[in-house]
Amino acid sequence: MVLAQAIGGTEAVLPPATAARFDAADNAWVLVSAALVLFMTAPALALFYGGLLRKKNVLSVLMQCVCLMCLMTVLWALYGYSLVFGGEGPLIGDGRYLLMNGVNAVWTAHGSEVPLYPGLTIPVMTHMLFQGMFFIITPALICGAFAERMKFSAMVVFMILWGTLIYCPLAHWVWGGGILAYGSPHAASFAGGALDFAGGTVVHISSGVSALICALLLGKRLGHGDEPMPPHNMTYAALGAAMLWVGWFGFNAGSALAAGRLATCAFAATHFAAAAGGLTWAALEWKFRGKPSLLGICSGLVAGLATITQAAGYVTLMPALLIGVIGSAACYTTCTRVKTYFRYDDSLDVFGVHGIAGTTGAILTGIFATRATGAVPDSKLLGLLEGGNLLKGQLVAILVAWGLAIVGTFIILKVVDAAIGLRVSRQAEIEGLDVSQHDEEGYIFI
Repeated sequence: MVLAQAIGGTEAVLPPATAARFDAADNAWVLVSAALVLFMTAPALALFYGGLLRKKNVLSVLMQCVCLMCLMTVLWALYGYSLVFGGEGPLIGDGRYLLMNGVNAVWTAHGSEVPLYPGLTIPVMTHMLFQGMFFIITPALICGAFAERMKFSAMVVFMILWGTLIYCPLAHWVWGGGILAYGSPHAASFAGGALDFAGGTVVHISSGVSALICALLLGKRLGHGDEPMPPHNMTYAALGAAMLWVGWFGFNAGSALAAGRLATCAFAATHFAAAAGGLTWAALEWKFRGKPSLLGICSGLVAGLATITQAAGYVTLMPALLIGVIGSAACYTTCTRVKTYFRYDDSLDVFGVHGIAGTTGAILTGIFATRATGAVPDSKLLGLLEGGNLLKGQLVAILVAWGLAIVGTFIILKVVDAAIGLRVSRQAEIEGLDVSQHDEEGYIFI
């Protein structure tokens, strides 16, 4: 057995004899998973976020999600995929996949052949599509932090720069053989690197911490803290959360990059953590606020999903339940206590859920990672409970990801603000972004 390159959020273990042989079942599963991850951005995230906003801003967040599905896809095709997965340089990928070079079918004397991704049983094109969906949903998550007050034009420019300068380098460091990839020779100075099965660091820490910087620099919404801003449609939000749960199976189990036992392990761990997370948040609300809420249980299941993302293929099922409980409790505390104490306006708790869940999941991966799932057969790849030293690499990766997200996001926002301005006018915010930014209304009553 050999350990393939750290790619796609997992380290796929394949026998040398089958590493270069196309497998139709694996290809089908990864393609379906790619569709599920796209489904997570719209309609799932769009409905979840849209329902939590005031009705005058519901279309604005739907527009942001749909726009990012288009925008990030084009960037991924032009250069994003190559920057992340083009070669194993320490800091960034090379140009081998620029403009989809090397991704399309290759014509040979025997006809058309689609090149396989090195070490996998799926084509480069399939791998590109699956990873491209992560490039879409990660910036879409950030939109919840500056909802109801950022210019649409500023959002577009910010996301182009953020995806290029923050997501692509970080994804390469963790998944493309860079400085944070476990086992990579470049990771020697970073405690040997870290494990990230499906994006706890690459997706949730990066988006959550960047979201906090966005919320702080843009400032509070008009009336925040002085007037009520309840969700305008909890039905949308609940349906969106349920769709996220379903889509997350593609997010995590799809990151096995094969239709095998590892996908089953990741699927089950994902489901268990979501259930435990939802119950934990509801129970905490029941204890401290007197009643459990639909918003609470939905927030909890998303917190459980985000926390297990890093560990999904590396832990067994009872630790998965515990990870869901711990992650949800940490997110609940941040959203209800920390946010209230510091009085920042993270509109939809992107930092409180994704940033904290990603960080918590990275730490817990360093504790609970095990060889029992088959994803980490090397005895050096053990969590703290099995006597390994993985936790040190996880902590280093957390610090690096936080640092990049804080500094990079701050600089990008300052540049965009100086160039075109970040925030809508006072009148436009009062009127609502649906009308002021898009000349549309979500609800028209005749």
